[in-house]
Amino acid sequence: MEEKASQERETGGGEIFCGGSDGGIGFYELPEGCVATVISFTSPRDACRLAAVSKMFKSAADSDAVWDRFLPSDYADIVARSDDGAELLNSLSKKELFLRLAFRPLLIDGGTKSFSLEKSTGKKCYSVAARDLYITWGDTPRYWAWHSIPDSRFPEVAELVTVCWLEIKGKIKTSILSPDTNYVAYLIFKMAEAAYGFCSPAEVVVKTAGGKTETQKAYLDPGEGHSRSYQIIQRRVRLLSRNRASMTVTRPAMNRGRDGKLPNPRGDGWMEVEIGEFLTRRDEEGEVEMSVLEVKAGNWKGGLVVEGIEVRPKIVMQ
Repeated sequence: MEEKASQERETGGGEIFCGGSDGGIGFYELPEGCVATVISFTSPRDACRLAAVSKMFKSAADSDAVWDRFLPSDYADIVARSDDGAELLNSLSKKELFLRLAFRPLLIDGGTKSFSLEKSTGKKCYSVAARDLYITWGDTPRYWAWHSIPDSRFPEVAELVTVCWLEIKGKIKTSILSPDTNYVAYLIFKMAEAAYGFCSPAEVVVKTAGGKTETQKAYLDPGEGHSRSYQIIQRRVRLLSRNRASMTVTRPAMNRGRDGKLPNPRGDGWMEVEIGEFLTRRDEEGEVEMSVLEVKAGNWKGGLVVEGIEVRPKIVMQ
């Protein structure tokens, strides 16, 4: 009885059986390696949940055998492209490395890209720094300024001084992304306090490796994109009786935001606006081109601070 009670405490007070309805083996009686193999066919999120079931499950769920399956097959080569890659590979367990990559993007390729993992699936995410993008007149100080700021993951960001022709383009090879995955590309940016001229929507374009081009509209200034059908104005008027009364005047306002995507704030202090989606196929290699263009309105604009373009898997809310 004492042995059974001890086993129940180890398994959280209950038993999980393998086998048919005529009985079977308690799951806790299986070798830890067998349990780890089963858990490795789930997901990072499931593994973390299963670690709370019992001590035996935690030991199996935290093992390198499990988290090696969740890491991309080429993770060691990618991490090695970081300045502290060798230290990370040698000092962290596979689970610790996964969590490090899921919650702290790793700078690679001399600080021109960052690599991370989508925490619930382990799929690859990349950000391309502004310095690795094509920005029209980006090397002309009259139009663009380059400097470092504390809240950017990259060594440099690009700040727009003034242009009437805004053109930002980036590319990424599909072979470095997770295969058979729906990805979404975002422009990561913020607006300086004195930003101006972004009253018109930009064109955001994704050209896939297969040659398909998708063009949409997006607002970069969140204040310009909000939709208001009417503006309500309270006015005071003096009547002949000299009594004051209130009257409400409805005045049509500009109806924006219905014809373009709007930017959203991020937890890191930046904003992002969706450029477009694309699908990576296992048997298809090439480059995806991503563009943000505001070249038709012709108005001068300034104050846009560009950190880069991020590509990450599309997460469908369950």
